[in-house]
Amino acid sequence: MDGLAEMLLRHRRLVAPSLLATVPAPEPAGPEPRGWRRRKVTTAPEVSDGLVALEADLLVLGYLLSAPLRRRLGELTGTELANAGRHLLQAVLAELGGYVDHVPLFRNFPASIPADTFEFYVRRVFTLLVQQPEQPCVLCGKTGTVHPVAPCAHLVCDACWDGADFSACPICHRRVDPDDPFLRPSDAPASGAGREWRPERTTLLWLCDDPAESARDLLQTLLARQTPLRREDRAAVATLVEGFWPRSAGWLPDRIPVRETRATVLAAALRHGAPEDLLDRHADSAVDVLRLLYALMDGDAGLRERPARRSSLSRPVRRALLARLDRMAVPYLVEDLHRHSEAWKHMAEVLHPFEQYRRHPDAALAFAALRGTRLDTGTPFARALLERAAEHPGVLRFDGVRLRPITFAASVETALRDGDHARALELLTRRPGELVRRVVQLARNTPAGHLAEAVAGAAPKASPGVLIAALGQLRTPPGGTRMFLPRGGSARIWAEPDTRRPIPADAVASVSSALTAEMLRRAAALPAVEVAVLDEALADLLAPTAERSASSALVRLPRGSVQPIPAGERIRLFLHWAEPAEQRVDLDLSVALFDERWRFTGLCDYTSLRLGGTAAVHSGDLTSAPEPLGASEFVDLDVRALRALGGRYAVPVVFSFNDVPFDQLVRGFAGFMDAPDGLFDPLAVRQRFDLAGPAKILLPLVADLWSRTMRWADLNLSAAGAFHNMDGNHEQLARLGAALEDAFGLGDRVTLWEVSCWHAAARAPVVVVRHRDGTTSRYLRGPAEGMGDFAGRLTALTVPDDSRETLGGAGFAGAVEGDLELADGAQVYALHPRDLDPARVHMLGATDLVGQLSPTPPSGTA
Repeated sequence: MDGLAEMLLRHRRLVAPSLLATVPAPEPAGPEPRGWRRRKVTTAPEVSDGLVALEADLLVLGYLLSAPLRRRLGELTGTELANAGRHLLQAVLAELGGYVDHVPLFRNFPASIPADTFEFYVRRVFTLLVQQPEQPCVLCGKTGTVHPVAPCAHLVCDACWDGADFSACPICHRRVDPDDPFLRPSDAPASGAGREWRPERTTLLWLCDDPAESARDLLQTLLARQTPLRREDRAAVATLVEGFWPRSAGWLPDRIPVRETRATVLAAALRHGAPEDLLDRHADSAVDVLRLLYALMDGDAGLRERPARRSSLSRPVRRALLARLDRMAVPYLVEDLHRHSEAWKHMAEVLHPFEQYRRHPDAALAFAALRGTRLDTGTPFARALLERAAEHPGVLRFDGVRLRPITFAASVETALRDGDHARALELLTRRPGELVRRVVQLARNTPAGHLAEAVAGAAPKASPGVLIAALGQLRTPPGGTRMFLPRGGSARIWAEPDTRRPIPADAVASVSSALTAEMLRRAAALPAVEVAVLDEALADLLAPTAERSASSALVRLPRGSVQPIPAGERIRLFLHWAEPAEQRVDLDLSVALFDERWRFTGLCDYTSLRLGGTAAVHSGDLTSAPEPLGASEFVDLDVRALRALGGRYAVPVVFSFNDVPFDQLVRGFAGFMDAPDGLFDPLAVRQRFDLAGPAKILLPLVADLWSRTMRWADLNLSAAGAFHNMDGNHEQLARLGAALEDAFGLGDRVTLWEVSCWHAAARAPVVVVRHRDGTTSRYLRGPAEGMGDFAGRLTALTVPDDSRETLGGAGFAGAVEGDLELADGAQVYALHPRDLDPARVHMLGATDLVGQLSPTPPSGTA
């Protein structure tokens, strides 16, 4: 139940359901005697005092108890309240990164950081090479002060190296035995000691009476999403299905839109002997079966990385999967196998498709074509497959030795290569999702009217993520930078100048109109509301189209979005990790500084602990992180001083110096905060994100010091080419940072503001807009005004009707800050929910806001 608790906390973003799942409700009373009247329950003084103290501790961290939650806590005994309060505070601190001790190399950071990193390095090397046991110190000449430290056994002089400041070996920077005499108590102030802090925002904690009901609601919400889930969400799906099986089987919908999510569900269900009809219902293509195989082997259902090891399958599972493949249409089966040919060849050794070729002839036929199996031997096996292949002349051809596939993709590519765009369009109309994905490619060579008509026919069957991506690509003119983000979690990112010729204006207008009309049509099918409230600042947040590789974060930002950095002059970046018992892990937190033209200006990392005196200060390079302490590194940034050095862009990067992937860490996270009072202050944390997945390098953001904003990048970089430090790779980093700004800053991508405007224009006759300066405007849909015209007026913020409307009583809202008065049951997206109560309103994530615009009835992700 504790695992469920933590998961509900992370996914609800509003802490309390997790902890109350572990707190026992008061024991139910027995039958009440006739004429007996229940007395009002009173709270014992010690419980009342403890509750007040708990509320105060939570308020300091920015959290409030809802009324039902407070009542439930007040019904506990003193011991139960203490236990619940402790777990609740730990859970809140975990969200902020404050549940561990943060001890950097220099405990008196930033005051004790050496002014000259090179001199510090020379002293370490000189000591390592020359220092001898039972001899005077080679640095200071004192005798009796040199001792080995455990476990690295380096000879350290107590007079030259301050054991009250260092938390690790001064020579190799690895953690030492906590009981080693070299380490002495530090006088460094405790984190946040004596600080008076008023939280910037508050979040309401709510009561979860029934964990199973909350689990069902969360599972159904995740399964209904139309875009690929984050890693943490996929893990939650598996936990919920397995943790509540077989009851969870009844919670599954008839159709799960996202194929990766289907694979996660099926893998969890098959481990418990799920019925065959579940496989038929949720695996309707060979790619679905491949995803399932990856999930069964603890691999990536998104097919970005092969499973770490290929495990065998039980005979019933193997037969069930082959039977499912055999029931699929041969043209699609053959094509799907060739789409992921290497992966299927790898998995064929587990499935043994030829073992039962008479029972599963179509599956055997498809694998024979995939593997190029020789069929010229005249054996019963060859005769059976050739007879079967003869039934599909347009799909397979026999060259006398092997079967060769004729795939749909090859036909489309041939038509495009030959310049027969009419033929390509005719083929693509058979597959709506593929047509919408290729719309930019087609728009340059296809008459606008024909293409718009085809897109209008295909759009109702495509997922909202595909429509949004196509709309953004259409509206972004060439001339900037094209950036390719491979699906692999640690694959190389590619960027190049966009030299394509422009798309004709009439094609952009007509196809964009068809895509927008489809989104408005879907929005109009949702429940109508009287008033909608929108926040203009949503224009800084991009609409998510996929979140497969997105990091788990305190504030969930879609990649490419822009948000303000902390308002103070000093910002502190932090990194914490802990290594497994048998594996040393050396992570590094680094920051590179560039000017407005992306020319390298300076560096703050383990090779340069100070930049410009105090403009940037690094806490020191820890090279190991054994449990329970782990390791922490910090970098302090002085915004004004960095700008004085000619810097505009600050780019932080987390490296795994010794090539250990993040997913092998016991724990790992990073983030940034306002300059704290003390070393680490949870109250000051503004963003915290996990280090996860197979990546070894993470670029979380690009900070623009001129505009005091940061663009959320969340990019896992390839470690190829020895990209393990900033000094030798700042040119590559500059190209990447500039490409990010071009790709996300110069384009006309769909934002959450535009998505919210689609919702509002189609569902509400009255829309109130809160502007960036705090003023409001009211928009009224005219009697003869179409949805498209109203949405266009809203999106462009032109011609408001008046500015008298208040922000209360709305049935739909999209905002950055959740400080709104809404009607009961209102649907609301808020980046920062504040004190919105999920018991009163229906909270939406960014993916939910987009996912509501899914095809009806669902047709899957195209």
